[in-house]
Amino acid sequence: MATTADRVHEAPVTFYRPDYHIRTPDMRSPEYVQLSTAAAITLGLIPGTMHRTACTHCLNLLVTYPEGCRANCAYCGLARHREEARDYADRNFIRVDWPTVRYEEIIERVKRGDDRGQFERMCISMITHPRSDEDTLVLLRRWVAEIPHVPVSILSNPTTMSYEDLVTLEREGADIFTVALDAATPEIFERTRGRTVDSPHTWEKYWQVIEWAAEIFGPERFGVHLICGMGETEREILEVCQRIRDMGGHNHMFAFFPEQGSLMEDWEPVPRDQWRRVQLARFLIDYAGVRLEAMRFDGEGRVVDFGLPHDELEAIIASGKPFRTSGCPGKDDEEISACNRPYGDSSPTDIRSFPFAPDARDVEIIRRQMAGEDIGTLREDLVDD
Repeated sequence: MATTADRVHEAPVTFYRPDYHIRTPDMRSPEYVQLSTAAAITLGLIPGTMHRTACTHCLNLLVTYPEGCRANCAYCGLARHREEARDYADRNFIRVDWPTVRYEEIIERVKRGDDRGQFERMCISMITHPRSDEDTLVLLRRWVAEIPHVPVSILSNPTTMSYEDLVTLEREGADIFTVALDAATPEIFERTRGRTVDSPHTWEKYWQVIEWAAEIFGPERFGVHLICGMGETEREILEVCQRIRDMGGHNHMFAFFPEQGSLMEDWEPVPRDQWRRVQLARFLIDYAGVRLEAMRFDGEGRVVDFGLPHDELEAIIASGKPFRTSGCPGKDDEEISACNRPYGDSSPTDIRSFPFAPDARDVEIIRRQMAGEDIGTLREDLVDD
């Protein structure tokens, strides 16, 4: 058995891939960060390919601590209630594993071009932890100093943040600031993220930080994450989209997909027709200048008229853009997200957010889904023999 003295002289862990059969090493930010499976493949840290896409154009990082996130959101794989069953560094998040790497290793790999120039953006995702704010700033400062050509987004934890925290992040070089509001109504927020599930977040504090972000970062430099399919109507989630757009921000939409191990793992995914209508309407609000007031809804809050002439609407649908992953923009087209999160909210056989440009056959499937057909997106012409 190794003694304490022996462990002091052990070489530090450079890379840890989740393994439930061994003792998880002690790894904490800012020395260590977790990164998405897609980013790990892009950097050559693990082998693999992604269905129909060359991985990701965003390096998604997550601060990490053995104590884990102290929140207990009902839909999240990182939630506190999982600590008895699985170490934090071993928990899945948005359907995939998040390997842990020394931040220095990531910096060096990007500097020498291991991403082959694919990263157009880096994102630091915070969690609810006493050190998250301070360590996020450390990670940001080092990145800006060493890799200034790749802009940084901050996926914040409003619960622990002050106005001055946002001012500092903007001053130190954060390009875009985002808030994972996720829930579209106060009632759903309370049920999934608040005291009902023994979690510390409040609807009021999240909106306060969104308002601070609008003031400090300004138009086009802040955004909100929303999850479609947690019990809200289409009108309710689109009302939030319009509010955010009126403030100058953008809406990053996720399809609800039950996360294994979460409190909501037995929920059904968002219905395909609902999701496609919300995707399209969100895009129209964010990028086509269509206002919610121009749309019409039925008695169940479903979109029945998108507020555009038929030919204009058809052209936007045919472009496929509304159905791609929504998030912080890439360098070439603000309507296409650098953060394509491959298969973060669905499987490759039933794609909800396309991490690549849908082709004409994909768009035809999307149209059929929007019309209510119960079909997935698996393409027989693209399945290997």
